[in-house]
Amino acid sequence: MAVVAVFNQKGGVGKTTTSLNVTAALHMAQRSPIGIDLDPQSHLTLSCGLKPVLPEHSLAAFFKHKAPLAGLLQETHTGWQIIPASLELAKIDALLGSEPHAASLLKQGLREELSLTGAPIVIDCCPMLGVLTLNALLAADRVLIPVAADFLSLQGVHRIDSALTVLETKLKRKFERRIVITRFDPKRKLAYDIAGQLKSRYGALVCRTRIGENAALAASPMHGQDVFEFAKHSPGAKDYYALTKELWESGFFA
Repeated sequence: MAVVAVFNQKGGVGKTTTSLNVTAALHMAQRSPIGIDLDPQSHLTLSCGLKPVLPEHSLAAFFKHKAPLAGLLQETHTGWQIIPASLELAKIDALLGSEPHAASLLKQGLREELSLTGAPIVIDCCPMLGVLTLNALLAADRVLIPVAADFLSLQGVHRIDSALTVLETKLKRKFERRIVITRFDPKRKLAYDIAGQLKSRYGALVCRTRIGENAALAASPMHGQDVFEFAKHSPGAKDYYALTKELWESGFFA
């Protein structure tokens, strides 16, 4: 069971779009993935076509009441499973922030309840480094960092890389990570400059596949669909299929 956390503290870089479409591509490849929405905004939940769920049916029930993770699984209309989020997750930092083992709850829950499925798990992280994101990182085998092809996103990935390095020292473990460039516009010189700087600094950690700017990627969540269902022949669908294939063949989901 590979657990991949999709994380970036910078907004607008395609974190949820990447979580949604990589999970959908894994489902198309018959890998039986499970998505976990760890963001109180519930964007992954909404993007895959589920209406807002009650707190007792969301991941908040796991953290607050120790509800079994398996009992919170819901099936999307395309067939893959998700543990949905609710706004109640926003209270978890205040409720559990002082508890010594709060950051390891998700890791323990996944190991005890879902590890036997062998399914790849994709976690759409909260865009801040608090109890929720620490739960994702401690539970994860690997971290996928979406980075938009702009200057501020470039600065953001440097901060994330530094934060992961600090966590590695404290936890005495490595976070295998990959960086995927999103919102890449081939008509802009800046996009190539950003891609070049990322490649120069992070080398093989940068995915070969770039996710281009594409209207279908922006529009599909509004219809509660992944890009493959919404516009399967679009450039966005081709990009995310290629990205998922690259990550799978490199062993990132193994």
